Amino acid sequence: MMNHRVIVKARPQGIPLSEHFELDSTPLPALTEGQIRVRNHYLSVDPAMRGWLADTQSYGARIEIGDVMRAFAVGEVIESRNDAFAPGERVMGLFGWQEYSAVDPSAVLLRISEPDFPMSLSLGVLGLNGVTAYFGLMDVCAPKAGDTVVVSTAAGAVGSCVGQIARILGCRVIGIAGGAEKCKLCIDEFGYDDVVDYKHEPDLEAAIARACPDGVDVYFDNTAGPISDAVIRHISVGARIAICGTASISSWDPWPSGPRYERHLLVKRATVRGFIALDYVDRYPEAVAQLGRWIKAGQLRYREEILDGIEQAPGAISRLYTGANQGKLLIRLPASRG
Repeated sequence: MMNHRVIVKARPQGIPLSEHFELDSTPLPALTEGQIRVRNHYLSVDPAMRGWLADTQSYGARIEIGDVMRAFAVGEVIESRNDAFAPGERVMGLFGWQEYSAVDPSAVLLRISEPDFPMSLSLGVLGLNGVTAYFGLMDVCAPKAGDTVVVSTAAGAVGSCVGQIARILGCRVIGIAGGAEKCKLCIDEFGYDDVVDYKHEPDLEAAIARACPDGVDVYFDNTAGPISDAVIRHISVGARIAICGTASISSWDPWPSGPRYERHLLVKRATVRGFIALDYVDRYPEAVAQLGRWIKAGQLRYREEILDGIEQAPGAISRLYTGANQGKLLIRLPASRG
């Protein structure tokens, strides 16, 4: 059997493009003691991949030229030399952009026991995106009923989940999104109370002031940059800010510059905290169980955009930064199920 993979060919300066990757195939290696072999059904496409590929420090080890592209994936155990895993079990983890993965158990982040949902959801609303939204909002921001919650990239896989959870908790929720289509999606499908179109709003700060007349109690930041500069000017006393992503920053060299907002944080006694979902690995089952209950109750909606075939992977990351995708972006491999 041959394993089709996506290999890193060159290090991107900025957003990774198809030219930075190449496809190859190689025979499946034998498993070593303690490993499992996973037949991947879906591969994830995530903004974090840009940081993993960058030639600067990130929260994960740098990917080297010639490596299989690091990625979250979900699939089925087809062979096991580990007593804790049996063939047929469904798992999600860091399995890479490849059809088959031979991994140690430490690569497995979630064992999928819920049969009522499509497997693909374990990479989206019931996977890293949903877990990120859940813990970033619930733990980092600790929202209270009646709080005004602002979410950037509000129609995205993480942002849309944050906005809906905040609504479930009784908050007033304001989205920031780009373009009429995504703004409409925020209102009609994800239930935001109001939305600001940063691409077409001539005065972003004034628009935020209109949408949040009593100030911003919680800001879930997926962008950094000018959007966040505008929001932070309107935080309320005791505001909580979760730094989840920095999509607007193309490079950390040179160091990005912008308004200095320390005075706002001091005067408003606000809290800013960065986090990643991997901080909460031991608590994933808690988040997934609650997210699943909300889905079954009709309180939490999601969208997926699925590209077919591993050959679609090399150009997929750039879609996240052009706004071309609609929902969680996934690569479906041949003969994937459920």
